Amino acid sequence: MEVPLPWERLLWRGRSWSARGERYVLTDFRLVRLGGARSAEVALYDIRDVRSARSTLDRLLGTSTLIVRTRRSEDVRLHRVRRGLQLQGILEILIGDPQQSIDAGAVRAALRWKPPSLAVRLREPILLCAAVLAAVFGVAIGVHGKPAEVVYPDDDAIYPGGVKRDHESVVRFMETSVMPWARSALAPIVGGAERVSCQTCHGDRAEARGWIMPAVAALPKPDVIDRGWERYGANMDAQMRNAIYGYLAESEKQTKAAYMREVVMPGMARILKRPAYDFTQTYEYNRTHFAFGCYHCHQVK
Repeated sequence: MEVPLPWERLLWRGRSWSARGERYVLTDFRLVRLGGARSAEVALYDIRDVRSARSTLDRLLGTSTLIVRTRRSEDVRLHRVRRGLQLQGILEILIGDPQQSIDAGAVRAALRWKPPSLAVRLREPILLCAAVLAAVFGVAIGVHGKPAEVVYPDDDAIYPGGVKRDHESVVRFMETSVMPWARSALAPIVGGAERVSCQTCHGDRAEARGWIMPAVAALPKPDVIDRGWERYGANMDAQMRNAIYGYLAESEKQTKAAYMREVVMPGMARILKRPAYDFTQTYEYNRTHFAFGCYHCHQVK
């Protein structure tokens, strides 16, 4: 099987870290499995969705098995793939918009970022509802009880020890650390590194607004949550929104959510020297540890 064909753009090559001896190729048109018992290919527009599975051995090796479910033929499995969660996110972007402008450099940059050590993927409705109830209960305690003090890391990039750096230092950090990372990590989302600018995260008229965050495109509030939570007004801070809305912002129709959660959010948290928001922990834990989540950048509709 010839891959890539002359008119295809090669995005990624990989292999199975098992005894199967399989190799995998992703282009801007199709996903191909070579070797092993049988070769297989599927066009991106024929992919219905992508699931991942991790055995105990996978966790030890840092690999995943991706199950690519198709509309017209049998599923295609990519066995024991390194950076499987990031690859899943890239595939979800491509199948959500097959015309998405994405190049091999953007894919390589995305695959370099390490996801959270414990990837919680609450996809099943029962677990999802349990997470919502736990978050709401934890937030209610935080609102009505005496909140614990936030522990700011001493090496935090913006607020070391809880004291904000001066404007010049923050600008220098943004220019030398954040922007080079953002051009790589956000390229698959916006259609190319050249489209990433300060406005990508800070929105229009950012300087006039004092670079205030959150500032970028609004995420929807899930219907399952009572919109009355917004009545807390000033008390409804980014951490509270992360707890109540955060994980439910993902749905089957939001193909970019997994990539943002598994690549962009932990990558930005690492640059800021903060933990990424951890849905296995309570709201109070994340708040006091100054965790970084979706709603530190995104507004709410």
